[in-house]
Amino acid sequence: MNVPRTTLVAALAVSQILGWGTTYEMPAVFGRAMAADLGLANEMAFAGLTVMMLTMAFLGPWTGRMIARHGASRVLAMGSILMASGLVFLALSTGLLTYAIAWLILGAGGSFALTVPAFAAVVEREGREARRAIGILMIFTGLSSAVCWPLLTLAGEAFGWRGALLAAAGAQLVIALPVHLGIGRIAIARSEQDRATDAMEPLNLSRRMATVTFLLIALSTSLASLMTFGLSPQLLHILELSGATPALALQLGSLRAVFGIAARAFDLVLGKHSSPITTGLAGTAMLTASTVLLIFSPGTPSSLLLFTALYGFGSGVATLARATLPLAFFSASRFARQSARLSLPQNLANATAPVLMTAVIDRAGIDTGLLLATLFAATGFAAILALAVIARRARKGPAAISPSS
Repeated sequence: MNVPRTTLVAALAVSQILGWGTTYEMPAVFGRAMAADLGLANEMAFAGLTVMMLTMAFLGPWTGRMIARHGASRVLAMGSILMASGLVFLALSTGLLTYAIAWLILGAGGSFALTVPAFAAVVEREGREARRAIGILMIFTGLSSAVCWPLLTLAGEAFGWRGALLAAAGAQLVIALPVHLGIGRIAIARSEQDRATDAMEPLNLSRRMATVTFLLIALSTSLASLMTFGLSPQLLHILELSGATPALALQLGSLRAVFGIAARAFDLVLGKHSSPITTGLAGTAMLTASTVLLIFSPGTPSSLLLFTALYGFGSGVATLARATLPLAFFSASRFARQSARLSLPQNLANATAPVLMTAVIDRAGIDTGLLLATLFAATGFAAILALAVIARRARKGPAAISPSS
């Protein structure tokens, strides 16, 4: 059936908010309660997130092959079933072993149902014009904690954390699963010429240059993830060490998410005047500037606000670039597989970053942590600059048919 693009984005936004909110964001509400009931240390309870991200990382390439073979809708539906199963297993867990198995199942569900398959579903239906829809979807996905934290809190107060997780599992089956199955019946009206361009390469890249391009995208996006996923959990602590009062740190920390969403919205407004490459350059440049500013900052409220704005805008824009950079270099028909392959280093970075940055800041000090974060962001900027050079040299007239691999 042909439906407006807004229907596709709205359907996926619901499933992504529910998916991220009831899994990755959930321990913020129930992590300590689960640890107390299961007799685990708090850090062991939150280590479930690391298990989930590592599982998503290693399953990423396989997810891409599954999407290419069966389509995004079926993969998303399988992800909903796996996430519901993982939440049930988590609700029934009795100790460390069952707790870890539950997070393994949630990681498999996340690989099939979160981010990459959702973006692939958009690209399947909109081809190279999917960038705007992906940006809108990312704005809504960023609201997962704002939507799910209050709902999980209310459910926890009424039924306890186990009952709340069983309710979340039911929501996966009653809401997300039908949404994902329904996506397979959504057909965006497109001309035959538009569909033919899905298999056309945007740039004239040799096999060797395509490999270099993939590695540069992986490097730049993984380094941005190392910085943002590493600093964000420590942001309030970093602001306080840099001179903010606890109250000011909390206010600035809350503003960071607002700046991130505003940055994605601003990029959408720019539309065709922007590109994934310019978006990536802007994001990594702002991330680099934010930590350089904080290193040399006098710690005044105005300088800390400027840091938060640069960091919030930079992280929001860099996240959008991470999702759309493959479309700038590879055909739409290859988007799912390339994005899934990229999810391996990206999710490894996501899983490693909080532990790495916390250890560096605690053992070597805030300045060393900020210098390391600056190095990550600046190297990511250099990698995207190299991608810009490759893109300029490889531009051509008629596009070529993409390889099947």
